Amino acid sequence: MSSAELDDLSDEELLAEELALAAADKARPSEHQLAGGAPASFAWLLVVGGAIGVLASIELVLAEMALLRDPASALSCDINPLIGCSDSLLAWQSHLLFGIPNAIVGAVIFGMVLGVGLSLLAGARFARWLWVVMSLAVLGGFAFVAWFLTQSITVFHVLCPWCMVTWAVVIIVGYQVLARAAQGGHLPLPERAARFLYLERWLLTIGTFVLILVAVGIGLWGAWRLLLGI
Repeated sequence: MSSAELDDLSDEELLAEELALAAADKARPSEHQLAGGAPASFAWLLVVGGAIGVLASIELVLAEMALLRDPASALSCDINPLIGCSDSLLAWQSHLLFGIPNAIVGAVIFGMVLGVGLSLLAGARFARWLWVVMSLAVLGGFAFVAWFLTQSITVFHVLCPWCMVTWAVVIIVGYQVLARAAQGGHLPLPERAARFLYLERWLLTIGTFVLILVAVGIGLWGAWRLLLGI
């Protein structure tokens, strides 16, 4: 609409036009988001993702306890030459923080994600610094997933199923956290970058999964051949 056409509109028509533009701009945050809040859909994603992460972490802890009791025990997560967890559970890579199992640390972190989701559902509004901290934690989570995936391919030569569940949660929830933080103006990003991160968050998520599948397909080709009998 040209400036001349805008001049001919009444105040009510201008307001209607502004509301229509705001509705068409999916990246435009609401006042609640600008104040540190988030939509219910995002909050529910954190609740569901956090719960799944906690359950997967508990399964890893139980599997490690079973392996400690009996190193020869058959674990339910040992499925085939490509999918299994016993090779990695007792390795140093699975105990990075002062020897504490990564699964226990993960259960605590995913529990915090669940708590954040419930708080947002209750209408909580977080300070900008907390959104920044959550975004930094997401980047740390991405780095850990990339590192442990590399260890799984190059050292263990097998993929832990429960680990993959937690990786999926980190990736899906992580991009949503970054996108919502950028949308709400809580991250020091240019407007164009913030809009891209929000509007293309699912494309980035899918692209990351595709890269992981390619890495697994190439890095574990021997296990694939053994599994497929070729």
